[in-house]
Amino acid sequence: MSDRPTSRTRRDFLRTGAIGAGAVTLATYATAPPAAVTTVRHWDDEADVVIMGSGAAGISAAIEASGRGVAVRVYEMLALAGGSSSLSGGVCYMGGGTPLQKALGFEDSTEDMYRFMVAASGVHAPLAKLQLYCEQSLAHFDWLVANGVEYSRRFSAEKELSHEEASLYFCGNERTHPYRELARPAPRGHVPPAKNQTGGRSLMQTLLASAQRHGVHVATGVTCERLVCASDGAVLGLEVRDARGKRNIRARKGVVLAAGGFIHNPEMLKKHAPELFPCAPHWGRAGDMGIGIRMGMSIGANVLHMHHGFAVLPLYPPENVLKGVVVNVRGQRCVAEDSYYGVIGHDLLFKQGGRGYLIVDRNSDYSAPDYRLVAAGEAPTIAALEAQLGLPPESLQQTVTYYNRFAERGEDPLLGKARDYLAPLIQQPFKAYDLGVDKAFYAVHTFGGLETTVNAEVVNAGGEIIPGLYAAGRTAAGIPVSPYYASGLSIGDATFFGRRAAMHAVARRA
Repeated sequence: MSDRPTSRTRRDFLRTGAIGAGAVTLATYATAPPAAVTTVRHWDDEADVVIMGSGAAGISAAIEASGRGVAVRVYEMLALAGGSSSLSGGVCYMGGGTPLQKALGFEDSTEDMYRFMVAASGVHAPLAKLQLYCEQSLAHFDWLVANGVEYSRRFSAEKELSHEEASLYFCGNERTHPYRELARPAPRGHVPPAKNQTGGRSLMQTLLASAQRHGVHVATGVTCERLVCASDGAVLGLEVRDARGKRNIRARKGVVLAAGGFIHNPEMLKKHAPELFPCAPHWGRAGDMGIGIRMGMSIGANVLHMHHGFAVLPLYPPENVLKGVVVNVRGQRCVAEDSYYGVIGHDLLFKQGGRGYLIVDRNSDYSAPDYRLVAAGEAPTIAALEAQLGLPPESLQQTVTYYNRFAERGEDPLLGKARDYLAPLIQQPFKAYDLGVDKAFYAVHTFGGLETTVNAEVVNAGGEIIPGLYAAGRTAAGIPVSPYYASGLSIGDATFFGRRAAMHAVARRA
């Protein structure tokens, strides 16, 4: 065998680097069965609310609990606090007429926000959670601002999160068919002003600073290994491990599991969400190993939507490429090209078997080679391009002929693409980009997790609440479902239901 290193592509690095790191973590931090309280000789520390994870859900829970006058402990496995939220764009999906929406001249209502979210969530819509989230969206905006989150009075008309310092934009499928007919569109993507899409870092720095002002200490480099339970199944605390060894932490009110999803656990991913496994990059911090989910499952917690996740296939920017057509391997259009890129990725990955093409002409092509997509063919005619791709005879020709006929009129009767993104494909050369899962850039993350109530209480397989156990963020099955129809749902869900967990735990009589 040669010692000479082999060449690796960017995709190889993103896939094997992320999963390889996750495999090491999995081997080192396998979840142990719960510990019976009778085996605990003494408690090494205690607090009213004990939180596993320091992302948006965990830190929001910590701020809320501490603000209500109780003692809090936060444990983070990694050396750096902030969780996957700090890697995100920092967008929080809020509406109903927030002060920022009003200041920038946009009208919105709780009813329109709810109608859109329910329709876009489809059959998996968590109605009770969505209703509560919409009804309390304005109060949640005020809570974020009260904790130091700042928003600039700038609106961005881009479909994508602005690279400049705008704080409000249309972050999802609000203006696409059929949702624009079901609910009045409004921009609901609220993001702290940050250049180069680093709003997540800014958001978490702000929330961590607020937690510190509230007297919350985040202990990093601490692994939460298992729950400590009473004989009746109630959760009483956590067994953790740090540089001092194993320690037992008592939770007088409750334990909040906010340890992220399982995108970096290859075995869980292959078992529960196999479509996401071959994608790259697997998005999230290395701690997203499903540890919190498995801890809950170890005491009988139910799980929901474990096959769900976002699959972001960012064809745009630039927006001119959306005047092209996305087709499957039968040469047929399958999704409106102006859809939010989480919807495009979902359709290609889950409905089309991870295969398809973006077809463009000279006017709708990228201006330069793009790292997200690989060219699959180029020809002077659609017929020749069809042959290059090995598509069924005349399939692509019929698709483009039909599309062009109506695009000339500014119409798309098949999929309802907005007029701004309609133009006939007539300028050669014609080009195809490979949207295959093994070729294109698919950023993926998991949504499945522990079943919870609207108060973030964890529910067991029998539908009963597990006393003293809460979950939020991607450890729980919250409001984000597949297809992921707007940026900011995950951060919004994490911060809101992290707070709900703390509220209920503080009020609980143990």
